[in-house]
Amino acid sequence: MKNQKIYLEHANITVSNLTNSTKFFKAAFPDFEVRGGGTSDGRKWIHLGNKFTYVALNEKSIEEKHEKNYLKNGFNHLGFVVSNVEIVANSLLEAGFKRDYPKQIEQFRIRDYFIDDDGNEFEFVQYLSDKIEEKNFYD
Repeated sequence: MKNQKIYLEHANITVSNLTNSTKFFKAAFPDFEVRGGGTSDGRKWIHLGNKFTYVALNEKSIEEKHEKNYLKNGFNHLGFVVSNVEIVANSLLEAGFKRDYPKQIEQFRIRDYFIDDDGNEFEFVQYLSDKIEEKNFYD
């Protein structure tokens, strides 16, 4: 197991509106394209990404309010490594999305948090070092 290559291929998220969610991810990741899509059990879905990674977006079929709560079980946020967090942040702000948490500038990374129209939080992190021990530095 030590030599096995492991990475997150995709995240599967149920959203209230595919168009709005696609707008959010296209603003954050301009190279993302619809890789496929269709209808399953009466619900529309798409896979949006590039040749390496994607998000599976499923449009919900019943009304339910999402509530982010770090004290309960469940999804809190997804974190994406980006080469320039400022470009991503500016693109999201220009597309009308808002920060969910103040930008954090640290010694070896910059992190910025945004929310989509469903209230889901996404973290975008730019590492300022290539050294693993500095990327994983917690102080």
